[in-house]
Amino acid sequence: MPRRKQAHRGDKPTLEGVQMPGWLANLLLDTPDTGEPVILPVEPAKRKPRPLGLILTSRQRQTLIHPTRLKRKIKDRLKKSPEGTQFVEFTQKELEEMQQEVNEATLFAPTPGEKRTLQTVAKKIQDVLRDQDFFSFRVKTPTKGGKKADAIYQLKITLQGTKPPIWRRVQTKDCTLALLHEIIQVAMGWQFSHLYDFEVAGERYGDRQLIDDVEWESDRRMKLSQIVRAGHSRFTYVYDMGDNWEHTIQIEKTLAAEPKLKYPSCIGGARACPPEDCGGVWGYVDFLKAVQNPRHKEHDEMLEWVGGEFDSEAFDADDVNKQLRR
Repeated sequence: MPRRKQAHRGDKPTLEGVQMPGWLANLLLDTPDTGEPVILPVEPAKRKPRPLGLILTSRQRQTLIHPTRLKRKIKDRLKKSPEGTQFVEFTQKELEEMQQEVNEATLFAPTPGEKRTLQTVAKKIQDVLRDQDFFSFRVKTPTKGGKKADAIYQLKITLQGTKPPIWRRVQTKDCTLALLHEIIQVAMGWQFSHLYDFEVAGERYGDRQLIDDVEWESDRRMKLSQIVRAGHSRFTYVYDMGDNWEHTIQIEKTLAAEPKLKYPSCIGGARACPPEDCGGVWGYVDFLKAVQNPRHKEHDEMLEWVGGEFDSEAFDADDVNKQLRR
């Protein structure tokens, strides 16, 4: 252990063979010399600020570059982003400065379109700053035998509004939202019969070939890995805009890929998928009342509609996986 030199009046506080801040040397010299080892206090290590991510479209990035007075380093970062929808990382301080500047720029936006774009970006910044713990989701890079392995994403898909809940747990390699749509359809038991869209951090994604909506981004340009890297662990998927079947997609964790397993794979779930076109969650409740009560006036009609029988508790992961293989 370090020992104190004999100190005389006017001497600078020193320790033999040890270099340390003056405040620590003074502390040791003021400590009575009892002959016991000296326990040195340790200053807590400074933690590097955790980056926060914004998912921004090309239009949103261009609007931030031109009508605003953001700092040059932020504008340069936005300019370097590739085309299409990308996530861009910022510190908390940068986001707070951006929020103030975007709010001011909104008041003086030259066109209604740029004003709406700035308002959308301002809302995204507000959500990230408000829910930093939620939007700071990070996963470790999976390893196998000490080496980097392909990442497998474990997702829990829950159909909102159903009690008890209808849900599936799937594992998949990195994929676009377009491919994830197909995985959800098969895993849940839907029939690919209606339009759909995803919403991630306030941005909507769908098949631009099926619907001409300029507010939607292409679901072929956003991947699970991009969502995770941007710090998001939860987003929504809506199927059938009429019945409005809303699903919550929770990214639970990443795993190392198993060489002998095939992906995507359904590893769990509960309860049958509702019939298509039954009227959403409320219509499904009425449907169950009819098929489960032989005395109900619509009992026979509803059973005939679904092919003669319907077990709301039925779920077969093996059957789902056979369909996923196809």
